Amino acid sequence: MSYRLLADALLLAHLLFIVFVVLGGGLVLCRPRLALLHLPAACWGAFIELSGGICPLTPLENAWRQAAGEAGYAGSFIEHYLLPIIYPLGLTREIQFVLAAVVIVVNLGVYGWLFQRWRRS
Repeated sequence: MSYRLLADALLLAHLLFIVFVVLGGGLVLCRPRLALLHLPAACWGAFIELSGGICPLTPLENAWRQAAGEAGYAGSFIEHYLLPIIYPLGLTREIQFVLAAVVIVVNLGVYGWLFQRWRRS
């Protein structure tokens, strides 16, 4: 498999992981056992945003792109792919805190509702 295909596949996996972090609580409402996968994913997503860190998938994708003869990119996945669409001026620490807050608040709401439902049954 070429490095470009690997990098593209990793890009898709990275995007799906982010979608799962943000919206996975909705899946947990239908399938509560998914919480075993979603809770660690949501915690990781919030941690990366709050710490200002870069997900380990980003340097790996860059390395594969460079091995394929393409240019890598600086910054994080969100800065490179999503920020130009959502926030054209660039990612700031404040925006990262907002993104983390969205992940935390949405998931606290979902899991709080699930906990209340579980207590009633």
